[in-house]
Amino acid sequence: MTGLRKLLLYAIAIPKTILFNFRYFSPGLAIRFPVIVSHRVLLRNMSGKVILKNPKAGRIRIGFGQVGIFDSHRSRSIWEVTGTVEFAGKAWIGHGAKLSVHGRLEIGNNFTISAESQVIADERVVFGEDVLMSWDVLVMDTDGHVVYDENNVCTNPPAAITIGNRVWIGCRSLILKGVRVADGCIVAAGTVLSKSFDEEKSIIGGSPNRILKRGITWK
Repeated sequence: MTGLRKLLLYAIAIPKTILFNFRYFSPGLAIRFPVIVSHRVLLRNMSGKVILKNPKAGRIRIGFGQVGIFDSHRSRSIWEVTGTVEFAGKAWIGHGAKLSVHGRLEIGNNFTISAESQVIADERVVFGEDVLMSWDVLVMDTDGHVVYDENNVCTNPPAAITIGNRVWIGCRSLILKGVRVADGCIVAAGTVLSKSFDEEKSIIGGSPNRILKRGITWK
């Protein structure tokens, strides 16, 4: 992307950036513009709350970036927040990313979504520091619909998801409710992760889920 193109994208982001910051923050903080919002972001619901633990200008960017296999010009991100989103520090939420938060979403420092991924937090979703979420990933702590037994008791309530520090979630993975992933792990591309793994520095994948390799590191 050329410097001129990048400058244009940030210039046309000004209206939504102003709207976002002055909606969520006090005037003294909002004028510093800690969150930069692309014009391609649909601000569907802003009735919730945003908490910044380390507010600095431009530390959080939503809806930007370019991934070669996607047309970023036609991509659209969605912000739908009736609950609470907490940012610990720097975050890059790439183009086409969609956040639907009716519970609580906690995002650690140096968090990245490359592009076109989704997070649904009806209960609680927590990402540690230095987490990388690749493209076409879905993280959801709910089944989306309630299932009742013969006594009209809900059998599938939401359950919190916790992703540790320095975790890489590979493309086209699905992280289901109740899952925990330990620090330093990689979730292999295309994994449907339905169980927790507490062993650090492991590659997780397969069906049924299992540890594919131990003692790994990644850049």
